[in-house]
Amino acid sequence: MKLGIVGLPNVGKSTLFNSLTKAGAESANYPFCTIDPNVGVVPVPDARLGRLAALYDSEKITPAVIEFVDIAGLVKGASRGEGLGNQFLSNIREVDAIVHVVRCFEDPNVIHVDGSVNPLRDIETINLELIFSDMEILERRIARTSKSAMGNKTLAKELAVLKALYAHLEDGKLAKGYEAADEDEAAFIDSLNLLTAKPVIFAANVAEDELAGDAADNAFVNKVRAFAAETGSEVFVICAQIEQEIAELDEDEKKMFLEDLGLAESGLEKLIAASYRLLGLISYLTAGEKETRAWTIRVGTKAPQAAGKIHSDFERGFIKAEVVNYQDLLDCGSYAAAREKGLVRMEGKEYVVKDGDVVLFRFNV
Repeated sequence: MKLGIVGLPNVGKSTLFNSLTKAGAESANYPFCTIDPNVGVVPVPDARLGRLAALYDSEKITPAVIEFVDIAGLVKGASRGEGLGNQFLSNIREVDAIVHVVRCFEDPNVIHVDGSVNPLRDIETINLELIFSDMEILERRIARTSKSAMGNKTLAKELAVLKALYAHLEDGKLAKGYEAADEDEAAFIDSLNLLTAKPVIFAANVAEDELAGDAADNAFVNKVRAFAAETGSEVFVICAQIEQEIAELDEDEKKMFLEDLGLAESGLEKLIAASYRLLGLISYLTAGEKETRAWTIRVGTKAPQAAGKIHSDFERGFIKAEVVNYQDLLDCGSYAAAREKGLVRMEGKEYVVKDGDVVLFRFNV
């Protein structure tokens, strides 16, 4: 999974990136501090892996990972070359979802690029820049397709979709709000990799004293929540500064620190949960003496395609999957005991893999 982090300058975007990835993207209290896209790979926290590895006495644990891409703060006019943001938008065209960091705290010591805190205005500013960037992509595609569409029904249909989509964006609407006529049209639009077609997770950045109550009384956050509900987006509340402090601690210290703050989980864990919900993702597990590992798949993935995540040969030569629920396996104490109790199932090509399934694939090529 790959997530792109966007936001105005000085909203806590690079501070959050630093804390999530410990990659050390420079952050400072002035615009355009981040002038190169920063990329960090983060393991997905999953307590099941350690317990499963202990059961199998595995040599190593390999968690699922998320790749974060942090780009320079966008400003009004970025799509026309203002600031530094537009030249980096291409870096997030390949991401699965966009994490939009929104400032929801007042602090006279931290400059706001527009002079005041107004999250809905900030969201609109970013959305317009993404729309303009998408329109630029469509303009080039329309010009190219127009030359070849004469007498070609497929290209003529594509051209009509491109023009309709362009008009939709021109009205200030996001591409994800455009209703495709059929599955083929939806697949074509998906292939365009438009920024405004991507799912969005809003990271509402609040002051430290508002974290424990999930910022229930923060008027800024509540406006972001209402906007997200209207647009089918996710929201999670963070304090980027606190996340950066948490990132410096080991696991035991982190747990104590979160308890002292009255928090059940870190911002990274909130973000991952929101990402999995938004993108419809789950993890299945494999375990053995050499390795215990988590594999990320979409909800509804059948066994052969899940096997293909490990290796294409597994999918091509799929015979069956031996499946046991993670908790059942743990409760039994061993794979052999789970098998004796009839909890290990043999599943075929139509089996839909579930979150927490521990799977052993049988294949022949």
